[in-house]
Amino acid sequence: MSEQAAKAQNKKERFVYQDDELIEKPFNWAQLRRLFHYMKPYRKQLLPIIIIMMIIGTATRLAIPTIIIMAIDEAITPKDGGAGSVIKLYEYAGMAFGLYIVQWAANTLRIRYTNIIGQRIIYDLRHDLFGHIQKLSFRFFDKRPAGSVLVRVTNDVNALQDLFTNGVVNLMMDCVQLVGIVIILLAWNFQLGLAVMITVPLMFIVSSTLRRRIRFAWQDVRMKQSRINAHLNESIQGIRVTQAYVQEKDNIGFFDNMNKVNMLSWNKASALNQAFGPVIEITSAIGTLILFWYGSYLIQTEVITIGILVGFATYIGNFWDPINRLGQMYSQLLIAMASSERIFEFIDEKPTVGELEHAKDLQEIRGDVKFEKIVFEYEKGRPALKGIDLEVKAGQSIALVGHTGSGKSTIINLLCRFYDPVQGRVLIDGQDIRNVTIESLRSQVGIVLQDTFIFSGSIRDNIRYGRLDATDEEIELAAQAVNAHDFIMSLPDGYETQVQERGNALSMGQRQLLSFARALLADPRVLILDEATASIDTETELKIQEALKTLLFGRTSFIIAHRLSTIRHADNIVVLDHGQIMEQGNHDQLMEQRGIYYGLIEAQYRFLSA
Repeated sequence: MSEQAAKAQNKKERFVYQDDELIEKPFNWAQLRRLFHYMKPYRKQLLPIIIIMMIIGTATRLAIPTIIIMAIDEAITPKDGGAGSVIKLYEYAGMAFGLYIVQWAANTLRIRYTNIIGQRIIYDLRHDLFGHIQKLSFRFFDKRPAGSVLVRVTNDVNALQDLFTNGVVNLMMDCVQLVGIVIILLAWNFQLGLAVMITVPLMFIVSSTLRRRIRFAWQDVRMKQSRINAHLNESIQGIRVTQAYVQEKDNIGFFDNMNKVNMLSWNKASALNQAFGPVIEITSAIGTLILFWYGSYLIQTEVITIGILVGFATYIGNFWDPINRLGQMYSQLLIAMASSERIFEFIDEKPTVGELEHAKDLQEIRGDVKFEKIVFEYEKGRPALKGIDLEVKAGQSIALVGHTGSGKSTIINLLCRFYDPVQGRVLIDGQDIRNVTIESLRSQVGIVLQDTFIFSGSIRDNIRYGRLDATDEEIELAAQAVNAHDFIMSLPDGYETQVQERGNALSMGQRQLLSFARALLADPRVLILDEATASIDTETELKIQEALKTLLFGRTSFIIAHRLSTIRHADNIVVLDHGQIMEQGNHDQLMEQRGIYYGLIEAQYRFLSA
């Protein structure tokens, strides 16, 4: 790779990586309680059933070894047992079999209901996360790649499934089982019970040193996966540019590097996870050696029976299994904490454009718009608008022109409250738009962008997106008004024709016509056309110009365009340069001034005649 390409890749890497940084926080029990709060709606419905089944399953598991001990001491080891011993053996075997059946039934019901609750909790969590993301302001998305947002809603939420479907209930079962085993062993023989459990503190000391490392390792895995998703989304969206500039090899190399880093990160976290297993096995082996060494001595001294020793061995086996599962559960909990931290980081994100507590619905407006001393900056210290004063009467059409970066789209963004000004205010019918609800404001403002977005679904559904309660007749009338009806009817299934994401099967002009129909269907009082005719051919534009006369009549309209045919009939043309209004007037007035607007028009004529 050339030095220039390497610099470009490093720049791209910094962009992709800037969002996700390792969250250096201690284990947050408050956040864990917040996560478990999602179980609250179901505690009265299904949790009682699960708890009852858990108690039954645990009780039978603890009872079975006791029956085995009784069978050994009363039916197997006695030398003078005879037929009575055989009968007792069958009785104990039947009791054990019955307990196994009960245990199986209890576990089956428990697993069924825990899966139901777990999936409902995941549904609620994903619903809350996605719903909150929908309300976040543009600034939130300006600084985050789409793939990074995607991974929070998919991978991070999925990482919590095991915790809610199995982890919590298994944790409770294992804790109850451990307490029960300890009580039983100490009750049978206090000294032997203490001896076999002397290795437990050692095991906890060793395993505790792994906890922090495991937690940050899984955080690092989530971070690497987020970076891969961000790059993958960017690569798919920009595949045409990649292939056009023959950058496939460099892009593959960059992805391979990220993929390798992710693999190594996962291997490290997995290896730390697996370290719990050997710790448990070594501790279990030492405990077993102590049991048979000290237990044999107690049998010889007739302090305990052979059945008690076998019972101890059985319970010790049952003791280390939940200890091992608790270690795995802790690892699972660390994974869940790493994901939940990233999920709640988004949920705790506050919209930079929010509603005041006393915000009221904006009633049906006339369409008077006023910008008062507006100052705005996307980045601190770099103003995009510098003291803008602009007044638009209801029903007027305003054209915003100027070089790229002059502030045209920024004015539109402030009018729609995608951003709030640093200074000044925007008024509609004399009301500061910060004092009204965002939904009531935007429902009366329609916007058509140059890069229109077509959703997966039918043509009809895409137009209906402007007003979901619109009838089929209203949809077709809107399409006819913008001259989209004819091309729609030429499609295989007309209005029911299915289009894929972004409408790639349609031409740029066709997609733009659909966005016109969508905006018209919404019937806004204020209509914004942001380079809306830039992708339409001359013949189609002539048809649209006639439709626009009807569409714009009686509406306040803001038009951003470079084509003279689109703006020359505007009531007021506002010329912007570096965030300031330099000229205002209609087409003829500005041409007479021979200023900036005159120069833009002359440049356009020279370009068209070249």
